[in-house]
Amino acid sequence: MLSVKDSQNILIIKNSKFITLLYHVDSVEEIKKKLVDVKDIYKDATHYCYAYILDEIIKCSDDGEPSKTAGIPMLDVLKKNNLNHVLCIVVRYFGKILLGANGLVRAYSKSVSECLNNNIIELNEGYNIDITFEYNNLKKIDYILKNITIIEKKFDSKISYNLNVTKDLYI
Repeated sequence: MLSVKDSQNILIIKNSKFITLLYHVDSVEEIKKKLVDVKDIYKDATHYCYAYILDEIIKCSDDGEPSKTAGIPMLDVLKKNNLNHVLCIVVRYFGKILLGANGLVRAYSKSVSECLNNNIIELNEGYNIDITFEYNNLKKIDYILKNITIIEKKFDSKISYNLNVTKDLYI
């Protein structure tokens, strides 16, 4: 499954400023919070258009732009890149020059496409696990886990690791 790294891109077209924000998301509640946060940060923007894909939940909004000129073109770019667990918000500051319907479609599509450059990541299904072991096994465990992402190490009476493993390694 493909998703995105949190990222930002700014595109200026005919004095309009398009700020594209990409987020990896895991819930509708997280999406709602990001939308509120973005509106708080960019209080004086003209439009807050968005598109997201979260498994079977797919939604987009033109937020006052002419119908089908922002949200759907943004969503199309996300779909063409086979993305999931992704929220894209484009904040627009109107530059007092009308772009027309076709110009808006091109602007929103280009803004999202440019922001996606080098920001697509592959998500692997897996597990977050904890292991605990004796000190005399430290070298052996470190050797076994040499290619595994260890999130946290704790050294008490025993050693505890918190780590992420992909589904194929866990089985």
